Amino acid sequence: MFLSAKTRSALLTIRNESGDTLRFQLNVFAWDQSPQGEVLLSPTEDIVFFPPLLTLAPGEERRVRIGTVTPVASSEKTYRIFVEELPPSSKPGRAQGEAEVRLVTKMGIPIFIQPDNRLEGTRVQEMVIRRGLLSFQIRNTGNVHFVPEDIRVKGYGPGGDTLFERRLEGWYILAGGHRSYELEIPKGDCAKLKTLAVEVGGQQQSVKERLEVPPSACD
Repeated sequence: MFLSAKTRSALLTIRNESGDTLRFQLNVFAWDQSPQGEVLLSPTEDIVFFPPLLTLAPGEERRVRIGTVTPVASSEKTYRIFVEELPPSSKPGRAQGEAEVRLVTKMGIPIFIQPDNRLEGTRVQEMVIRRGLLSFQIRNTGNVHFVPEDIRVKGYGPGGDTLFERRLEGWYILAGGHRSYELEIPKGDCAKLKTLAVEVGGQQQSVKERLEVPPSACD
């Protein structure tokens, strides 16, 4: 969900596609990411919404109004609103003490308050290989979030031949943040390496960084 100085609120539609009556509770948090990709949540009053509780009959849908009460900043602000299904009340006719196991749904929906002027930038940095382990960072130098859709690590021999290629999983990198990665180089290829390359691709930008592999990299 994208909010801005011009779009201060939006509607979220929740639909019950099951055959049972369901109850939902909504909560919102400020959202940050650790360098390892861990979601970090903290209480916030920047986002308001109504209603906070819903009861939906089978096939019924309701709209939740979500808005921001915080001013737009020079860098994107990020939040997550969680729609959590509440455990059902006991069904009529169920024997007292009778056990029931039921999975409930919890969905986290990103909310982005975008700056007036969007700046996008990505950089691969801190490329190091020690004892056959490559580490590097992907840094978001822009003021809006970036999702690396394709992260590839390629190893080349002295003649430029490709020794190996690995694809890593991408995830949100929020404005001004970075994500750290580690990759173990195959032992059979490590001693032959001349160059390593990290290629990062997204919807609107791509970057590439190379590292000349030192002779002691696999020791």
